[in-house]
Amino acid sequence: MSHRVTKTDAEWRAELAPQQFAVLREAATERPWTGELLDEHRAGLYTCGACGAELFRSGTKFDSGCGWPSFYESVRPEAVQLIEDTTLGMVRTEVRCANCGSHLGHVFPDGFGTPTGDRYCMNSIALSFQPDAAQPDDSAA
Repeated sequence: MSHRVTKTDAEWRAELAPQQFAVLREAATERPWTGELLDEHRAGLYTCGACGAELFRSGTKFDSGCGWPSFYESVRPEAVQLIEDTTLGMVRTEVRCANCGSHLGHVFPDGFGTPTGDRYCMNSIALSFQPDAAQPDDSAA
């Protein structure tokens, strides 16, 4: 698949923090229960931490108990790229940003009780969050 945003590893390294580069560009995984966006409950938009492409709306986020932010669908099917991943001796479906090819996490068919039955298990460090403009900032109180 051809991506709209293409950069060399050197360019990505210059733009991303080392842990972001490891996850987004080398498909590493952050430790569970450590991500800043795990407990984010405000209304808003989750975007790619590398290129800023729109990926998930807050209304599709749910608490799956897995330790990573989970969503039951992307903003549009074409926003993400799904790739068979056979690393670690198992078959999984990797989720990448369709805009830049960055690794986001994996999707599993165990989102029980969600409209799609899917659980997009995303690395918090692979995402950025933009609260809705109408959403008051609770930290200012």
